[in-house]
Amino acid sequence: MAQALAEAGAEAIALLDIKQDLGEEAASRLSSDAQIPVKFYRTDVRDVDANNATVEQIVSELGAIDILINSAGIVNSNIKAEDYDPDMFRRLIDINLTGSFLVSQACGRHMIKAQRGGSILFISSIAGARVLHPQQQCAYNTSKAAVVQLANSMAAEWARHGIRVNTISPGYMDTQLNEEAMLQQQMSFWKSMTPMGRMGKPDELNGLAVFLSSDAARFVTGSNVFCDGGYHVY
Repeated sequence: MAQALAEAGAEAIALLDIKQDLGEEAASRLSSDAQIPVKFYRTDVRDVDANNATVEQIVSELGAIDILINSAGIVNSNIKAEDYDPDMFRRLIDINLTGSFLVSQACGRHMIKAQRGGSILFISSIAGARVLHPQQQCAYNTSKAAVVQLANSMAAEWARHGIRVNTISPGYMDTQLNEEAMLQQQMSFWKSMTPMGRMGKPDELNGLAVFLSSDAARFVTGSNVFCDGGYHVY
């Protein structure tokens, strides 16, 4: 998505993650390819003070923040609800939901102060609209449903500031989150439940990210767009 935004004319990009080596490598590669400033900032999205400090640093080094994409997330699958460890549940909610709130809050405050408007995107999932199966993942499903309502709430509150807030809900995507050995056994079922008969590719989300971030979507806020090969229609 960051690469797609760069190709669409973004003037600078900040990448935030907790993984230092991967983040620096991605920033260096994207900066070289796109020929724009791309900087990596190591941040734990659960850390309020770190988020606020990072946003201040980004503004100081790269300029005003116009676009935010909340994509940090983890998934714990194939765990029965009756066996789910409470600490694991809290950690997932803290990363997937609370982390998205804290980063959005920090960026939203800057956008309001700058009076430039902006676009905030949340990455939810079809798991936020229906219970996926056969895997058991009550915490993940819950977090993604809450992300949609969080985005809707911020859309309602911040519209008067010219800040649009929307959600993208991918279906089953061929990403690192789905590389667990146990999930490999379930992929054929997921594909059979998708009208298009396959999993999505990460770059198939790029067009939506660019559209929702751009002035082409200037009257679109509070929307949740499915990109799932038709999975939700069954």
